[in-house]
Amino acid sequence: MTAYFVQEWKSLPYGEGEGFIPEPLAAKLVTLANTSSFAGRGGGGVLEHRRHDLRARGVVGVLALPGCTLEILPKIDVGEKEGSAQETREIRKRLVHMLAVALDLKIETGRMTDLDWQRETLLEILIRIFCDKLTEAVRRGMPRRYTLHEDDLPTLRGSLDIPRQFTRHFANPGRLACRYDDLSEDIALNRIMKATITHLARMSRSAANVQRLRELAFVYAEVAEVQVSALRWDDVVIDRTNSAWQELYGMAQLFLRNRYQTTSAGAGQGSALLFEMNTLFEEYIGRLVARALAGSEFRVTLQGGRLFCLTSLDDDRAVFQTKPDILIWRAGQVAQVIDTKWKRISARIDDPKQGVSQADVYQMMAYAHIYKAPRLTLLYPHHAGLGDEEGVRARYRVTGQETVLETASFDISTGNDVVDRVTNRILCGIDEASLVLP
Repeated sequence: MTAYFVQEWKSLPYGEGEGFIPEPLAAKLVTLANTSSFAGRGGGGVLEHRRHDLRARGVVGVLALPGCTLEILPKIDVGEKEGSAQETREIRKRLVHMLAVALDLKIETGRMTDLDWQRETLLEILIRIFCDKLTEAVRRGMPRRYTLHEDDLPTLRGSLDIPRQFTRHFANPGRLACRYDDLSEDIALNRIMKATITHLARMSRSAANVQRLRELAFVYAEVAEVQVSALRWDDVVIDRTNSAWQELYGMAQLFLRNRYQTTSAGAGQGSALLFEMNTLFEEYIGRLVARALAGSEFRVTLQGGRLFCLTSLDDDRAVFQTKPDILIWRAGQVAQVIDTKWKRISARIDDPKQGVSQADVYQMMAYAHIYKAPRLTLLYPHHAGLGDEEGVRARYRVTGQETVLETASFDISTGNDVVDRVTNRILCGIDEASLVLP
């Protein structure tokens, strides 16, 4: 298995020679990438097929073909030499951390050695974590529920279905139409786990992972095999009796429900697990903000608001709906709007506007007008070019108003004290007098 790596917005040459992808493989990777909805109308949204190289765009993850994988990793400054194995290892760790926060998962990675993070792709690492958690859960016992059965038996079990007895077995009293409850493992949650095992077995290129998935498939042999499109997600109930399965259920959604995106090009032709960094960064920050304000008088909504910019004069129809990334409410009023941008801004000494686009500013002006928010924040990932300190980079007053617009950065290269850092570096000006820190 040959593994290739590239960071977003960087290029990987194809052709002959060391460090090059053979051109036929490059073409197959592009074909697989173009099956993703992230590819865009004209393709190229995941991989841009240029004359001499493949250029990764703002989508990260793994493209897997028979005998070859291409891993696209985000550009995160982790303090290691650029292009080194150590840098790749640390970026994978940060990406898994972001996924865990965004999906509200408790992913313990302590058992994985530095060698695992260095050698395995993001996909294989996530599969291994899933296998570890599922193995532990199965050892404690698979969830079971009583399900209603109807069967024709020689002896009575449960209760007699009288209408069915006299219509179907009127002339055959040796068979009894029974209705009974049976404690069964063939329930929606276990069917989802089995479908996830089957799906990952097709995606994995790691012999160790495939072997573990085969062992887990044997455990689920008595559970019905259901196509992913026919799985009954709404029938799953997570309560105190099966709360240990919450993380596994979340990971199954990651792999099967296109929470970000899983792509398959057909049996044996390749598969992919892809994440749009704009969306992942937004959900990551949104979850952290919600945790930081838990227990205070503030309420957080993600992708909420949904007020309209305009009303048609012809038929009073509202048009151009808005969906701010993060709204922070207090007493029914919006106190702060946060919009996340997976872009690199510059230091003010390099550019007075810091590379902030006018379109982003116009968008925030619309939010200020529609939601009457006194504070607006454009939040970007921190990087080394901005110095050592994350937090507010610049503050502006909106012309003719008391509204404040600020740009800020958040360092995702470290997972230490992330909730406290959000509170102190991003939410510090929301209203210090009323904010009760957890």
